[in-house]
This record gives sequence, structure tokens and C-alpha cells, in this order.
Amino acid sequence: MSSVLGRRPAPPAAGPRPVPPRRRTRVLALPEARWALTSLVLFLLALPVHLAGGPAWLWGTLFATTYITGGWEPGWEGLKALGDKTLDVDLLMVVAALGAAAIGQVLDGALLIVIFATSGALEAVATARTADSVRGLLDLAPTTATRLLPGGDEESVPADSLRVGDTVLMRPGERIGADGQVTDGMSDVDQATITGEPLPVAKRAGDEVFAGTVNGTGALRVRVERDPSDSVIARIVKMVEEASETKAPTQLFIEKIEQRYSIGMVMATLAVFAVPLAFGDDLSPALLRAMTFMIVASPCAVVLSTMPPLLSAIANAGRRGVLAKSAVVMERLGQVDTVALDKTGTLTEGTLRVTDIRPLPGTGLDETTLLALAAAAEHPSEHPLARAVVDAARERGIRLSDAEDFSSVPGQGVTATVGGHTVQVGSPSRLTGASGGTARALVGELEDAGRTAVAVLQDGTVVGVLAIADRLRPDAAATVAALTELTGRSPVLLTGDNERAARQLAAEVGITDVRAGLLPQDKVAAVKEWEAQGRRTLVVGDGVNDAPALAAAHSGIAMGKAGSDLALETADAVVVRDELATIPAVVRLSRTARRLVMQNLVIAGAFITVLVAWDLIGTLPLPLGVAGHEGSTVIVGLNGLRLLREAAWPRIAKDTV
Repeated sequence: MSSVLGRRPAPPAAGPRPVPPRRRTRVLALPEARWALTSLVLFLLALPVHLAGGPAWLWGTLFATTYITGGWEPGWEGLKALGDKTLDVDLLMVVAALGAAAIGQVLDGALLIVIFATSGALEAVATARTADSVRGLLDLAPTTATRLLPGGDEESVPADSLRVGDTVLMRPGERIGADGQVTDGMSDVDQATITGEPLPVAKRAGDEVFAGTVNGTGALRVRVERDPSDSVIARIVKMVEEASETKAPTQLFIEKIEQRYSIGMVMATLAVFAVPLAFGDDLSPALLRAMTFMIVASPCAVVLSTMPPLLSAIANAGRRGVLAKSAVVMERLGQVDTVALDKTGTLTEGTLRVTDIRPLPGTGLDETTLLALAAAAEHPSEHPLARAVVDAARERGIRLSDAEDFSSVPGQGVTATVGGHTVQVGSPSRLTGASGGTARALVGELEDAGRTAVAVLQDGTVVGVLAIADRLRPDAAATVAALTELTGRSPVLLTGDNERAARQLAAEVGITDVRAGLLPQDKVAAVKEWEAQGRRTLVVGDGVNDAPALAAAHSGIAMGKAGSDLALETADAVVVRDELATIPAVVRLSRTARRLVMQNLVIAGAFITVLVAWDLIGTLPLPLGVAGHEGSTVIVGLNGLRLLREAAWPRIAKDTV
């Protein structure tokens, strides 16, 4: 265990993992966000004037500027796409909005413009925030390092100038500057950012250490084994960037058919206009028929078939503490068929707590006295186990005695004088020599239960054992069962923690497939293996070490309370209140939204088919065509808004837990 020696303040009891400082791009620094906001404000100003029958010049001017500010960018991108011989739905939406304005439906066209501008802005913000967090991850590695020279002198050098074979000195509390091997010294190293392990790991000569992890109270000499550009932290950055670039294109269902629909509609409109002219029809009726055709065939209702159900699902999930970052995310969550869960901070709370207090028979100590003795000795220490012991004593209202002559040995424990007695608290493997079979049996029992055993000695005699564990979330087992029912297969546990602890926890929650001791690249490899088999994987995690897998997976969800910046920005959705039960609920909500999308597409398709056939076979009056088009838009919009109801989420949540 490590002592507090004035080198760095003790972190909170929860023991949060080191995370990079925030480097957030301001939302309004993005041009997409500025144009979308301007368009929305103008629309909101024009709407009441229009509905109240105000001056046409006023609402007309406001709506016109709404079209310009919200539509010029997607329109320009659409024109550039035309230069590449492609026709995208953004340009079609702008044309449809202008067509609606041309026949007097200015409000409908403006609403369509605002929806598309806002959607583009949200996508730009999400992309910028992810890039911010990837850049910020590099701040985990220190900028300077102390390099030892052959003659024994020291020099401070930029960390990125270190080369393989250099030896660096890591003082207590410093962040390790390079991946390497310990050549001398002993210390506890907090490497949660890399492996996700909840406890610091004792390091001595021959052990590997990683850049960006935090040294404890001992001094270490480390021989650099990897170039800084190839460190584990640098590789995490690279993996996140590569996964984000190569991830399957994020498209809504309607966007997958936009090319065929767009080209077909344009060609059909031209044909409806040109063919009657070729057979001698007058220009005015031919133009009117073509305009009517464009309106009734325009994809406004089709687009609204997709967006309202997904946006309603996003809003409903947001009220329950799950933030999905886009409509695409909400659509994809319902497609998953494999779930991979992190352990520490995801299935568990990420907070170490004393679970058992076992005084040995014949010592004359009860639970309160044993805990008071251990907490007094541990009070000066900053080790996570020590904080758990001290917190347990405070929760019981125990007043701690003063500790004198405090000392700490990494990997072994602490020693202090409390009330005239020498008290040792630490690793059972180091401290149970005089305890006999009773203490060893007790330690074995606690460790078999997946807990960390801490021995307490008084004047050289073992007087008791404490058990400490990261508490399982109350809804973990129910969540695993619900996800198993939804996907048809049990979730997989992916963790950097040790095999024994991982399997013990997996058994408690009902997981059979356990992959432990994983580095970030190992988690990514597992996800890619499943994706290669055609599975659509949902990864749930919270740490920097989970970020590459979150980016590589079909969908990623981050736990919000203790989640690192990189995990929160890389994930597709965030569980703000850390309620695991919301994960299967939001997956089922997504599936419900997808069903409503399909219903809406059938409704919209039926209206379009009937109206188009009427226009081509007979003579569809323009007002009736507009009424039919707008009617279908209203119907699919209202159908999609059903998921806004409060009743939608409780019913889904009840079914999943």
C-alpha cells in the first residue's frame, strides 16, 4: 500500500481513473451549428406571425431567410455531389422545400429545411467532440521525463524525445512517461486508464509499466521499451481514430435508397412534363401536372416516416437518463445481437467497499474494534484499499486514534503505531506467517468469493482479516438476463481485471463467456472478430481502455457518472445515471421505433402510390394533391410521436427487467 507523503492529494473515495482535461470545441464555433441555430430562430420568429395572419411581407421575409440560412449548405453539398455524378437526399429535400414554397406551402418547406439543418449540426458537433477527446487523451502522457545519464546525472527532457534503451526515473506520484520495464525499485502503479483494474498493481524489477499510468509512493527506474509514438496510449488514440473512420457508414434506412429514389423522382418529373408536350399538350397544363407530380411524389412524408419515431425515442430515453447522440444511433441500437460488458465501473459501481470484518477467535476484538485498529493505521495512506477501510470506519461513526511512525511498503502494506501497539495492515501473503491455519483458511474463503483480503496484525500477531470488493450494481443480474432474452445469447465479459475476480463476478450475474486480463487492443480484436462473423455488437464500458472497442463496435454505450471523457465522446449513447436496467430498455425502445418507421414507410408509400397514379392516369387537382401529400405527412408524424408518451418507456422497461 502507499502512503501520503505530500506529493499529490488523495483522490475521492471512489478512486476515479485519471482522465485527460477537457478540450471541447465550442458548439457555436462550428459553422453548421451557427447556420442551423440561425435558421431555427428565424423559423420560430416567423411561425407565430404566419399562424396569426400577420403581414405577408414580414413572415415571407423571415421564412425566406430561414430557407437561405438553413438550406444553402446542404444545397451546396448536394450540388457538389451532382458534380461527382451522385444525387443525394439533401439536395432533394431542398428542391422539395422550394417546390412546396412555390405552391404556397411555405411553412412546410421551412420546417423541412430546419429539420435537415439541425440534423447536420448535431452530426458536426458529435464529430468535433470525439476529435477533441482523442486529442485530449494524449495529455495522459506527461510532457517531460527525467532521463538518467550514464554517469548517474539526471536531465529533464521532452517525453516524446525518449528512445528505446533510455532509462528514466519515476518519482512518487508522477505519471509514467513511456512504456518500459522496471529495472530497479518497487511501487504501486495505478494503471486503470490502460487495463481498467480497480486496484494499483505492485511493480518491481522485471515488470512492465505503461505511459500515462500513475506511480505510487515508491521510486522506479524504467528502461524504455517502446518509442513514445508506439506506446499503449498512442495506440489507443490510433485505434479510436481508425475505428471511427472504418466503422460502417451511419445511414438511416431512407438514406440507403436515396440515390434510386432521387434519380427516379427527377426523371419521372421530367417525363411527366416532357411527354405531354411531345404529344401536343399546352405548356401550362403540362407544367401544372409535373408540379403536382413533384409535390405528391416528394419524399417529405417518407423522411418524416423515419425521423419522428427515432427522435421521439431519443426524447423518451433522455427523460430516463439515456442520451442517444443521433437518430442513426437510436436506429442502430435496435439491430444489436451481441453484447459485450466491461466489469469495473460498468457491472460494478467502481467503488471499493469493506464487505466483511472477521476478527480471529481468541483475540478479544470485535468487528468495531478491529475496523478501528485497521482504519487508524491506514488513515495516512492514499491507497484505494486504505480509503475503503477508513470510509467504512467513518460510516460506522468510529473515531480514529492517531497513528505514529507510519511507513508503507509497496505491494506489502502499511505499518504504524496505534495506541502503543505496532499495527500492520496489508497483503495476507506477506503478513500471515504467524497466523496459523485459521487465518489462512479465512483468507482463502474470502478470496474464493472474489474479494480482496487484507490481514491486520497487532504486535506481530494476526488479529483479523478484512474483505474489500467493488460492489456489484443492484440491477446487474437482471440486466444480463434481459440482454440475453433480447439478443438470444448471453453477454460477454471483457475486462482488464484478473481472471479470478472476473469469473467470480460473472458467475454472480449469469455470464458464462469471460475474457479477462485484456488490454485495449485485445478488446478491439474481440469486437472485430464478432463483426467479421456478421454479428452486430453492442459494447458497454466507461474507461479510456474501453474507448477503442466502443468506437469499433456496431454500437457503444458509456456509463456516465465515472466515465472518462474519451469513452463518453466515443460512445454512441451515454447512461447518465448509471442505471444498467436502462440499457436493455433502450434497445427494446429502439426496436419499437424501427417498427414504427416501417409502419410509416408503408403509409407514406401507399399515399404516394395512390396520388401519383391518380395524377398520371387522371387529373389530380393541385389543391387535392397538396392536401393528400400534407395529410400523409401529418399521419406519419403523429404515428411517430407515439413514443413521446410517458407510458411508452415504463411498458418497455417492465418487459426487460
